Amino acid sequence: MPDPSGFLEHGRAVPKKRPVPVRILDNREVYTRTTKELVTAQASRCMDCGIPFCHNGCPLGNRIPEWNDLARTGRWGAAIEQLHATNNFPEFTGRLCPAPCEAACVLGIGDDPVTIKNIEVEIIDRAFDDANVRPQPAASSSGKSVAVVGSGPAGLAAAQQLARAGHAVTVYERDDAPGGLLRYGIPDFKLEKHQIDRRVEQMRAEGVEFACNVNVGVDITAEDLRERHDAVILAVGALEGRETEQPGRELAGIHQAMEHLVGANQVVAGKAPFAPIDAKGKHVVIIGGGDTGADCLGVAHRQGAASVRQLDLYPTPPELRDAGKDPWPTWPVIVRNYPAHEEGGERNYASAAAEFIGDEHGHVRQMRFSEVRVDKSQGRRDILPVEGTEQIVPADLVLLAIGFAGTEDQPLLRQFGIERNRRNVIDCGEDWQTDAPGVFVAGDAHRGASLIVWAIAEGRAAAAAAHKFLGGQTALPAPVESNAQALIA
Repeated sequence: MPDPSGFLEHGRAVPKKRPVPVRILDNREVYTRTTKELVTAQASRCMDCGIPFCHNGCPLGNRIPEWNDLARTGRWGAAIEQLHATNNFPEFTGRLCPAPCEAACVLGIGDDPVTIKNIEVEIIDRAFDDANVRPQPAASSSGKSVAVVGSGPAGLAAAQQLARAGHAVTVYERDDAPGGLLRYGIPDFKLEKHQIDRRVEQMRAEGVEFACNVNVGVDITAEDLRERHDAVILAVGALEGRETEQPGRELAGIHQAMEHLVGANQVVAGKAPFAPIDAKGKHVVIIGGGDTGADCLGVAHRQGAASVRQLDLYPTPPELRDAGKDPWPTWPVIVRNYPAHEEGGERNYASAAAEFIGDEHGHVRQMRFSEVRVDKSQGRRDILPVEGTEQIVPADLVLLAIGFAGTEDQPLLRQFGIERNRRNVIDCGEDWQTDAPGVFVAGDAHRGASLIVWAIAEGRAAAAAAHKFLGGQTALPAPVESNAQALIA
């Protein structure tokens, strides 16, 4: 039974952030740990609605009202069981997901929504503290083998589900450690990498093998995978960065955002002595106003940039949901301020670069930009400069954070005879199988760059399809971390 007056007694509150002058000196997570009092008060705001629209907002179908109330009453063992029933990695989603569940929260109609993702983080953090996240090896082997190509959240979720069903699973990763974008694409100030390492340790204990530093399609072929495994799941992501065509793009010092982030993360991980793209002492321009741009902003601050300017093509969004354009429970277009924006820098909305200007050595030194108006009246996106708003600003380092153009063209796809569609991603049937028999696809490789909850959801779905393809007669097991089910009653 939920607290019937919790939402009346408590306003929305989130964990404190470490002070800006302190946190920009390191790469530890920005947010502090949630206190017991805070999580109890915030969980009590959940109304356990008759129709919980938060389920509709979450692609994983997380049992949010159930674990909210279990957290409220301090039944942490039962709470993690409910949380893990639909989500393999709540420590990732709770830290990185933009929380469409909160946008669909019924309380959000007339008040601030429940802090769902913060409660989620506290449940999983306590589960690790209490040694309540244990390996769950299969009771018996199916005698079947599966290759999972890619170790991002989709690949990891698929691998864990299949291993727990008794299949022999090998995850192939071209980087030197598992995690995909979680490892080297997401800065540590959002996700410290021990969060990945302890999950990988659990999965190894469940029988999953990890083959890192293996570029599938180059180091081993599709034919090799066919010989070694009975099924293949492609979870190779969508890492092909979008390009820009402004004059001066060829100048040195203009890079895709992921090149900057990967190099910086490798330094933090102790894998490289210095970042190949370093913002120290430079005037940095970030093209793009989304998550990736904010990640670059935070990294540039920590590297000691002289200045940082971020351009967003669209006008400043409203602070609150526009019910006429974005009615509840749809995802609202509102201004999204990340912790990195508190740390400094200038943000230019409705602005676009017109030209990059270099020095005599062919290195970018300035950027010409102006305010713009985006016109879609002709069925296409026309970007129209606003007369009289042009500026030229310093730009020693330009980072393109304008999204991803789909799955990279790679030898493995050609070897399997798989073609990318017009969106440069991989099609599949209702059974998650591609045009290559026995080869499944999941995550960003299938749907394009998207949310971590979608990656995990698709990894679980593709695993269920592969399990059926391999002759599995039962549903894949849900995690059971403890005997906490008995505590729910």
